[in-house]
Amino acid sequence: MQEYIDFVVENPLYFIGLVIILAMIIKIETGRFTRKFKMVNTNEAVKLMNDDSTVIVDVREDKEIKDGIIRNAQHITLGQLPDRIGLLGTNKQAPVLVYCRSGTRSSSACNTITKAGFENVSSLTGGILAWEAANLPTVKR
Repeated sequence: MQEYIDFVVENPLYFIGLVIILAMIIKIETGRFTRKFKMVNTNEAVKLMNDDSTVIVDVREDKEIKDGIIRNAQHITLGQLPDRIGLLGTNKQAPVLVYCRSGTRSSSACNTITKAGFENVSSLTGGILAWEAANLPTVKR
């Protein structure tokens, strides 16, 4: 045990780094277990989209959508989402599929949407990049 104490005393930066990494891992894993939305891959997203009541939301910035969006998607930037959440409809049980460029912003958007009372919210893992990598169609705006 004394060896560990000596190591920590002689190498405080390594120990601080270890503590920070462990804290980050715990935060990420806790978030995975407590989130109220689902992460879906492209195949699961297509199944969701086959339900006509699914609301599809693109939260990318205006300049990012020039290359195309998923058909029938509503474009609401992440920054505008809290003010425009009413555009998603009044049926809080309807499926909502959210995507961005790579999947990071859509997770944040899903948190906002679930806090607004929507119950069946999903985020597209990998975002539009995964969608295009799977050779799925987009439409130009």
